[in-house]
Amino acid sequence: MHIKKLLGTILLLTTMTISLMATSFEKNKQVCDSGDPIGCFNLALMYHKGSGVKQDYFKAFNLYTKSCDDELILGCFNLGTMYAKGSGVKQDYFKAFKLFSKSCDGGNVEACTNLGVMYDRGKGVKQDYFKAFKLLSKSCEGGDANGCFNLGNMYYKGNGVKQDDFKVVEFYNKSCEGGDANGCFSLGNMYFSGKEIHQNYFRAVKLHTKACNGGNVMACINLGAMYDKGIGVKQDYFKATKLYTKACDGGYAEGCFSLGVKYFLGKDIKQDNLKAAKLFTKACDSGRADGCLMIGGMYFIGKGVKEDYIKAVKFYTKACDGGEINGCLGLGIMYENGDGVKKDLLKAKTLFSKVCDEGNDDGCTLLQKLK
Repeated sequence: MHIKKLLGTILLLTTMTISLMATSFEKNKQVCDSGDPIGCFNLALMYHKGSGVKQDYFKAFNLYTKSCDDELILGCFNLGTMYAKGSGVKQDYFKAFKLFSKSCDGGNVEACTNLGVMYDRGKGVKQDYFKAFKLLSKSCEGGDANGCFNLGNMYYKGNGVKQDDFKVVEFYNKSCEGGDANGCFSLGNMYFSGKEIHQNYFRAVKLHTKACNGGNVMACINLGAMYDKGIGVKQDYFKATKLYTKACDGGYAEGCFSLGVKYFLGKDIKQDNLKAAKLFTKACDSGRADGCLMIGGMYFIGKGVKEDYIKAVKFYTKACDGGEINGCLGLGIMYENGDGVKKDLLKAKTLFSKVCDEGNDDGCTLLQKLK
């Protein structure tokens, strides 16, 4: 009875939410049709995000255009964002630049940040560090945390300004305090490495935690490694695994690879070669060469997967092409023996030579045997 009542409540709340969304849609449509750009902008947002209506970039684009033509700055900004990202429209940095300029002049500090980044990178406009610095300073002073982060980047790289680690820390910190996860992540990296500022692992952990919670997945990976090794924090393998999983689920190859290694070795987690194989494959497919090496080796010896020399060749090739020298070594051995591929001693020699040139003794030994 209690469960039925609970389900009934959930159904009622869901119905009410849908009803409110429908009311909101109709109200905004009426306001937009009456010529009010705010109604058109709100309607565009709904289509853009698929909130209360089926997502439709084309309709969102037209409605943002309408609101921008009626001088609503937020409409111009969102329209510029669609052009910059190529969302529902052909990517066009020049048009994005014009719209961000209009928005920035109208007081939108996020638009000033986007403009500054475009000048910094030379996207849609001729690269101009002076203008980039001026715009990012304006947006940072105006309270945009992302502007402070990018201003910190300019000081970090010395682009258009004298390289200044103190200024880097100042603006990364301002960015982080303003809620920008990238600022927290970058500052955390500085405290971890200790190259630009005094090394402080405890501070690095705090910053990476904040960045990870704020959506920076690379921070989750770094934090996972710190928990894994007990750096700046009490060692906690469970938390490390959880963080690697979060990163992997977020589409980051580094997280999948690190998690795969744990399952492969059975390090502080129950060994599971099948899971390891899946994770290494995912890491490889996302461009991680060492992931390709590991899954190639698993197919070669039949660990966690059925032995398959053809697949081993495929993954070793991918690893080698991605700069993983041991992938080239494994591929050379397969060509030497004709495993999964037609025997080719010339290719084997070429691969062993490449490995040897990288200072790998095994490659040199195998190359010598074929001479």
